Amino acid sequence: MQSKKFKLNLLTAITLAAALVGCGGGSNVSSSASNNGGSSALNSAVSVLTSHTLDVPLLSTAEATAMAKPLFISRPVEAPAPVDAASGLLSAKQAAPNETSVVPHEASVSASVYTPAQIRAAYQLPPLPTSWTGLTAAQAAQFGAGQTIYIVDAYHNPNAAAELAAFNSRFGLPNCTTVAIPASTALPLAAANPSNGCQFSVVYTNSDGVMTSTAPSYNSGWAQEIALDVQWAHATAPLARIVLVEASSASVGDLLGAINLANAMGPGVVSMSFGAGEGNWTSSVDSSFSGADMSYVASTGDNGATVSGAGVSWPSVSARVLAIGGTSLRSYTSTARDEATWSGTGGGVSQYVAAPAYQAASVQGMGSQTRRNVADVAFNADPNTGQYTAIIPPGSTSPTWYSMGGTSLSAPQWAGVIAVTNAVRAQNKQGPLGLVQNFIYKASTTAASFFTSIMNDIASGNNGGYFAKSGYDQPTGLGTPHVSKFITLADGSIPSGPPPSVSAVTINGIAGTALSFAMPYTSSNAVSWNLTNAPSGMTINAAGLVSWPAPVAGTYTVTATATDSVTHLTGSAIATITVAQPVVAPIVTSATVAGQSGTPFSYTILRQAENPLSFSLVGVVPAGMTISSSGTLNWANPVAGTYPITVKATDTKTLATGTGVITVQIAKATAPPTGPVISAPALTGVAGRSLAGIISFSDPGARSIRVTIKGNPSSMFFFGSGQGILMWWPRPVRGSYTLEITAIDNRGLSAQATMPITIN
Repeated sequence: MQSKKFKLNLLTAITLAAALVGCGGGSNVSSSASNNGGSSALNSAVSVLTSHTLDVPLLSTAEATAMAKPLFISRPVEAPAPVDAASGLLSAKQAAPNETSVVPHEASVSASVYTPAQIRAAYQLPPLPTSWTGLTAAQAAQFGAGQTIYIVDAYHNPNAAAELAAFNSRFGLPNCTTVAIPASTALPLAAANPSNGCQFSVVYTNSDGVMTSTAPSYNSGWAQEIALDVQWAHATAPLARIVLVEASSASVGDLLGAINLANAMGPGVVSMSFGAGEGNWTSSVDSSFSGADMSYVASTGDNGATVSGAGVSWPSVSARVLAIGGTSLRSYTSTARDEATWSGTGGGVSQYVAAPAYQAASVQGMGSQTRRNVADVAFNADPNTGQYTAIIPPGSTSPTWYSMGGTSLSAPQWAGVIAVTNAVRAQNKQGPLGLVQNFIYKASTTAASFFTSIMNDIASGNNGGYFAKSGYDQPTGLGTPHVSKFITLADGSIPSGPPPSVSAVTINGIAGTALSFAMPYTSSNAVSWNLTNAPSGMTINAAGLVSWPAPVAGTYTVTATATDSVTHLTGSAIATITVAQPVVAPIVTSATVAGQSGTPFSYTILRQAENPLSFSLVGVVPAGMTISSSGTLNWANPVAGTYPITVKATDTKTLATGTGVITVQIAKATAPPTGPVISAPALTGVAGRSLAGIISFSDPGARSIRVTIKGNPSSMFFFGSGQGILMWWPRPVRGSYTLEITAIDNRGLSAQATMPITIN
């Protein structure tokens, strides 16, 4: 078949006024189109639509029939099927590709597979609700209610709805009602009703952008692409309406027809996970990306990049399309994620498309450019950090679970992010974002703190031709989204004015004792606050007052961020908080102790302490009284009286103190007892004539006296008699005798005496 050649910038506007009807893929040729000649799909006339205008690009046969490729990489996942969890990763088996899978990139590398809940947590999408019923309009908007995502793909997937249902069942996502859109439906479609929840529709189109009732033929690779696109657009915007537009083939002409049909259906986000090599015809089809209130996203490719530009693909190279690159999502927390450039992501510099105005030299990392740079933004795409996708092969009813990667994974998720953002904007009576690039690039150059709050800069890795760096780079563009901030702050205007100024503080506290302090700040407008890396139980109120009812010992570095309520600009500072263990004060035991005047006094203080102590005496202290470093109270020459002495003990490490009162009672001195006094006069007697005598004792203060007598003859007797002892010797024997007398009283005092006896 021959085809006439046309200038690539020639666009023929054809106004269509009749109702669209299903005609089994055929179309009536209009005279205005046929007069242009040519036999390519896009050179034929466009079947009529109701009240819609199409700018139809005229391509050569070679250009129109050039084939686009789906941009995904899959890995079959080892049974059992995945179980959704909000944390952790599930392993994926490295299996040989079968006839329905694309050969994995870097197949020897072990893989991990993410669930929808994990991806939502990593990219800070609003968490899934416990129930999908009873949501307020504002809550439903957080999940894309009232918005439409158009998934443009080639060929037919007969199990797309069943695969989506299996995916939803597995991961707790809302089911989608399947809604038929007959080929005869008047366009544009009615706007999606936010109260209808998720609706899923499939339409077929020919290269003229006309709906038909005949499904395209089945293609296993494109069927996987369709499953991936539908499921992950839905996982990102679970309440958005999804319209799958299936082109009759993967030719550029047929895919352009599908894009034009999406334009005709009405406002929404068009997701395109395919690519064809760019050419000098690329800019001539840009009119297909100019639908009113439409946003367009496309994958940048899975084969890396070359400096020559061969790695740049259409449609991502279009200046009217948001080009989505790929990252490797290695790990994440609730506030940050570890991402690097995926080595297989497309990205580079176009050979044909002029640099758009938004890619200005003022964009950090961009520099002065004459040609369009790809990508604009990025999302997880590495098949080694893949995401679960359900595939139901023809003739089967149960899903096989795949770990899918490639920039095909990135594009539908960005479509979901934009749909959710538009839903939130609709709640605020604002229109859709449209050309998202204008917003993102402008924010990067005019509001740095605002931009870093909505985007995560990727500064490591490369795609074989270009390296990631701070600011813009070809593999990942301006980075990946912090979605919760992106959808909250993307109000269509770029904030101006100074951001809040927050000052750092250093705070000390005691464990268990309530702690509060204010973050110093200045701002032109009211601010809201949030804390990052705060310990459990710590909060901050609208006035910037930080409270912690029950501090725990340790050192904490907490970031306090103030967000201007008008400009949405932010300012942050660090609060360094040191919480010490509670100090235990020394305990000094009070006591009453006695002493005697004139007798040195000493008393060791009783105490309890965790560390060594120092001691001091407080108040009035009698002259000469001191306390030693070991806590001994000394008084060398005490004076009679009663003295309450306050003793202070100080912990030498914590400086905590404790006191006690030692009451010192000093009695007057008395004469010391002398002990027993023995009176034993000498006796003289006559042999054979009885002899008697008295040994007397005195011992004032004693209660008893024990007396021992030695040296007495065996015939001598002793008897107690009053205060003494009666000695009786009935029959004395001549000689001289000496009695040795010892007396010991009850106090231990003793005395000794002798009693001489002479017998003539």
